[in-house]
Amino acid sequence: MKEYKEPRKPILYYYALSLLFIILLNTLVFPMFLKQTVQQVDYGTFMKMTEEKNVGLVNVASGEILFTDKDKTKTYKTGVLDDPGLTERLFEAGAEFSTEIVNPVANFLTSTLSWILPFLILFAIGRYASQKMMNKAGGGNSMTFGMGKSNAKVYVPSEEGIRFEDVAGEDEAKENLQEIVEYLHNPHKYSEIGASMPKGVLLVGPPGTGKTLLAKAVAGEANVPFFSISGSEFVEMFVGVGASKVRDLFKQAKEKAPCIVFIDEIDAIGKRRDTQFGGNDEREQTLNQLLTEMDGFEGNTGVIILAATNRPEALDPALLRPGRFDRRVPVELPDLKGREEILATHAKKIKLAEGVDLGAIARMAAGASGAELANIVNEAALHAVRHGKSKVEQGDFEESVEVVIAGYQKKNAILSDHEKKVVSYHEVGHALVAALQSHSAPVQKITIIPRTSGALGYTMQVEEQDKYLLSKEEIENKIATYTAGRAAEELIFGSITTGASNDIEQATKLARAMITRYGMDDDFGMVALETTTNQYLGGDSSLVCSSDTQKAIDERVVKIISEQHQKARAILSDNLGKLKEISEYLYEKETITGEEFMRILEERLEPIAK
Repeated sequence: MKEYKEPRKPILYYYALSLLFIILLNTLVFPMFLKQTVQQVDYGTFMKMTEEKNVGLVNVASGEILFTDKDKTKTYKTGVLDDPGLTERLFEAGAEFSTEIVNPVANFLTSTLSWILPFLILFAIGRYASQKMMNKAGGGNSMTFGMGKSNAKVYVPSEEGIRFEDVAGEDEAKENLQEIVEYLHNPHKYSEIGASMPKGVLLVGPPGTGKTLLAKAVAGEANVPFFSISGSEFVEMFVGVGASKVRDLFKQAKEKAPCIVFIDEIDAIGKRRDTQFGGNDEREQTLNQLLTEMDGFEGNTGVIILAATNRPEALDPALLRPGRFDRRVPVELPDLKGREEILATHAKKIKLAEGVDLGAIARMAAGASGAELANIVNEAALHAVRHGKSKVEQGDFEESVEVVIAGYQKKNAILSDHEKKVVSYHEVGHALVAALQSHSAPVQKITIIPRTSGALGYTMQVEEQDKYLLSKEEIENKIATYTAGRAAEELIFGSITTGASNDIEQATKLARAMITRYGMDDDFGMVALETTTNQYLGGDSSLVCSSDTQKAIDERVVKIISEQHQKARAILSDNLGKLKEISEYLYEKETITGEEFMRILEERLEPIAK
């Protein structure tokens, strides 16, 4: 889509022009005018007027004489001659000596042109400009100087418009939106059977999943104008301005129908109404105007409203009722196939080396959004350039995934030998327990190179396929894997370090979720003890139970983690030789792959069931 903006001159533009006009008047026109009001005469005329006592004010300077007639209505100028009796004759003629000759007419014109006229010009231009802007904004108080005009970006159809084929990994969402495109192409197909298209479509999903891109793709497929505006752009300091912007936006949309209006982050104006700030605040008036405009749409206007948010639970129920936003389209995080398609789409923009496996990168980037996958491709290209390569290789992609997950390598972080050994045993402890349990993801990589995220090392596990369900055994195995790093430190060094802080946090979250959300504890059973809000923004959780129950939950969480910690210690104790062998190997190499790790292990050991 190509953005189209109507030329709009701000009010400062008009004031700047008027100021320039006044400066030209004062520097060029006024001096010439005043110069022409002083009449040049010869000295004889001056002498004759003196004898006739027709001289009023006189100013004798070193090079010229300025004087007026008796009525002081005209000003004259003449040269100075050697005339010793001039002063006495002027005095006898009744002249008044003055250090400044002021022409009354010139004085009046100067004050009028220099002060009154510029003020009138500024007032007239300001009045004209503000009235013109307010007329475009659809009414309102003229003192807002056009603040009620919608500043939505308007995209018109173009050859390079975004299409559905440019949006990868969201097949279900595209299928839902395809009906909107067909309606805009052929509305009679629906009207003949009596069907009406939804007035509003709400796109919901986590940040970076492509909600705005999908909205543009709908407009590109339908080949119609596309209005794009953020919800926060409606919110203004003055009450009523936001509502005026809503009116102007829908007025423009009706003029360009059929078209699509896209409101990004609609929760900025569509939050649930309450009595906290009363019923007359700016945001509530803006929301009321939006509700009114959506109700005012006739069935044949050809205007479709698309909106996006990652906080659907915060929207006002009146906005979500049938007749306004009738349809909700989830735009979720892509699955494995979707991630591979998104990587392939963005990889078209860079030079790939032979043998690059985007499927393996997609498996490594489990849980990544479309925006994060685009960043991974770009980071891979930047990594290739930094290392003097002409094409992006598989190693560049793997490093870019690690950059997104754990940050860049800290080149200047130098660990002591003891710290390096502790980190080595810690990470191999994770890897060994993960590998020696069933229902655990394979180890992809182990490294003890510090990263900018604060991690001194990490063990990467990659699932072969996306998992949508986790069994109780799998969660317990994950907790055991998290505690294995601390268990290895205890077995080898007989002491513990701060390196397990993140492991403890993750293990605690899983153990608590088993009890409060998943109903996997025999003591509590299938009881929901926790609620989750903002599911697309990290999922804030809060307990909904009594204080006694909270205490029992804490005790049960401690017991679960302790049991899995003892299990991890037992596994490592039974394989102490391999723990030392692989840790020494990692200490020397600093980074080993999953294949190297498994090659050392494959000589023996049946996987442990639990």
